[in-house]
Amino acid sequence: VVIRVIAVTIAAAVTAIISLEGQEQAAAPQVRRLGGNIRATPVTGPLSHAERRAHGVRLQREQPARTTRMCPASSALRTTVAGKLLPAVIACGVLLLSAPAHAQIDLTGSWASRMHEDWMERCCGRDLVDYTGLPLNDEARALALRYSATSYAMRERQCLLHSPYSFQFWPHGLRIWNETDAMGRIIAWKFSSVLEREGLTIWMDGRPHPSPNEFYPFSGFTTGRWEGDTLTTYTTHLKQTFTRRGNGSPASDRATVTAHITRHDDLLTITTIQEDPIFLTEPLVVSRTWQLDPRGDIARTSICYAVTEIPRLEDSGIVPHYPPGENPDLEFMVDHYRIPKEAVLGYAETTYPEYRKKLKDVYAPPATCERYCCGWSAIQSGSVFPAPGLSCIASGIGSLPGRPADSDRRVSDPRAP
Repeated sequence: VVIRVIAVTIAAAVTAIISLEGQEQAAAPQVRRLGGNIRATPVTGPLSHAERRAHGVRLQREQPARTTRMCPASSALRTTVAGKLLPAVIACGVLLLSAPAHAQIDLTGSWASRMHEDWMERCCGRDLVDYTGLPLNDEARALALRYSATSYAMRERQCLLHSPYSFQFWPHGLRIWNETDAMGRIIAWKFSSVLEREGLTIWMDGRPHPSPNEFYPFSGFTTGRWEGDTLTTYTTHLKQTFTRRGNGSPASDRATVTAHITRHDDLLTITTIQEDPIFLTEPLVVSRTWQLDPRGDIARTSICYAVTEIPRLEDSGIVPHYPPGENPDLEFMVDHYRIPKEAVLGYAETTYPEYRKKLKDVYAPPATCERYCCGWSAIQSGSVFPAPGLSCIASGIGSLPGRPADSDRRVSDPRAP
């Protein structure tokens, strides 16, 4: 608003001055220079050729600086305009200097993950062949189906780091702080690290992204800028890793991530948009929420040391994997959840809500729940009755504390009406 006021005022001043110049030029006399004498005589029309030859007259328009002595009315007008516009311009300039800059939202603090949101993803992890919601291409799908969780028992893989944005798929909290220069201006935001992930640095000082051939650690290179109350970041120079933890869906070193970080009072929402020309057919969008926890602290984790977990893998040259078409978990989602294989294998079409219409006539829910039963509230409370009126169907796999592991029964709250 202040900038608009100043722009309008300056435009008015310039318009007035241009108009004044036009009035001066219209009223200014033309000067006849006859010999060495100068006479200020108004000229009402062009001189004839004979008059020019007879008197040797040379016309010259008087410079604006000299017209002030010849046009008292114009001088008074200039003084009046300047006297009114100059204070206005000065006042607007002072107002601009005193106006506060756009206030950046404070992101610092300890943020605890809220597990009721996508708790299967953030808590226990997805099933091995569960690529739902992932727009994988054929190459990525083939690599994911070759993945064996035993591969992480290899000594050279035990301490590999994940993507700096893997916190979207983990139960860990976040510690966020900033770094400032000598004047107190924020030059970077910092996100804490954990054992499997390096910390994230978001540069705010306008530095450019380096060459694609530049070496950078697993955290990549990230810059940020404020868009209103949202911090928008852009990350490049990532390493090849996994898109989603625990199931082998790959992400290439050419992937980039755009993140939108927004604080709403004590809630922090982070939305990431991952683009990968090697393994994804469309951008992958993930949104998660954290809550400010003043008492929260990031748990200390020890340094990762590679050890022998499976002796048969030592010095044997064995690389755990599944040959094409031999993954034993390929039908797991189909058998336990009745989800069609097409939806399980992660096609772009399956990421949209409209895909439900396609499944409407072919999907039949299982008779009993065998995994992830009763929601996060039941896991958190340790009770099969986490809330009044809740009714769910549960059985052996993923049973709650105190439940027989091999029972199939409907669990209903006796307090329910």
